[in-house]
Amino acid sequence: MRTMPLPLVVGVDGSEDGLLAVDWAADEAVRLGLPLRIVHASLWERYEGRLPSPSGERPAPRVMAEHIVASAAERAGRRAPDLEIHAAVLAEDPVAALLAEGDNATAVVTGSRGRGGLKSLLLGSVALAVAGRANGPVIVVRGDTAGIEGTHDRVLLGVGEPGAAATAARFALREAAARRCVLDAVRAWRRPGAPAAGGRDDEDEAAAAIDALLRPALAEHPDARVSRTVLEGPPGKVLLHRSAAADLLVLGVRRDHRRHGLRLGRVTHLLLHHALCPVAVVPRLP
Repeated sequence: MRTMPLPLVVGVDGSEDGLLAVDWAADEAVRLGLPLRIVHASLWERYEGRLPSPSGERPAPRVMAEHIVASAAERAGRRAPDLEIHAAVLAEDPVAALLAEGDNATAVVTGSRGRGGLKSLLLGSVALAVAGRANGPVIVVRGDTAGIEGTHDRVLLGVGEPGAAATAARFALREAAARRCVLDAVRAWRRPGAPAAGGRDDEDEAAAAIDALLRPALAEHPDARVSRTVLEGPPGKVLLHRSAAADLLVLGVRRDHRRHGLRLGRVTHLLLHHALCPVAVVPRLP
């Protein structure tokens, strides 16, 4: 019996960043042949009866929530007329709702800032919390126009710790195959001392790490076009610079069993806040 593909879930809140996420998610769902599920979550039940009715100055929270979802679904339908779209309004905390949705989704897509986010904040609290705690991939739609619209024909994979990167490598190769573009696998290395200290060995080790990581994933995508790049410098700085020529940056993260959710290190935090293209945070499979 044929199993139905898990949907791509996108969270919306009526913000401009949320609408950009809807556009990106609609395009992604078409690329991957997935249904799109649009979700708006808020604790509107707490405010029922406390705010003016729809006939007053402001619509009631439930009506406003339904309007947000309906507008987003209409927008996605105009962008991708043949796309299967489902929509839901959930009376839940947005973070908790998106985390639960992610357990039955191919990935969760969010905007970088929400309606309540200050313009001075580079990443909203909902996007950061979902990216840090989700069991599956989370894509934060951010960056410049070229990166968001996917004009570079390049998926960027940050090759980090082997335990965190294997699932991310498969995710990145799938994305590159769907987009019919190049996968740019990048590993940064740091020279421990003076050039005489043997920096070439460290560079060779970085190149070997890329090959070891990609070998199993390439068995599933033997025709993939892959560029292997080794660059000296801090990983965050290297990947940030490289993100200017990418349509998607893929980062692997691993669970920290000492605390809830995922451990997002300094490099991941930096790139979620500053990358010039959408960022996919991919947890290691158990």
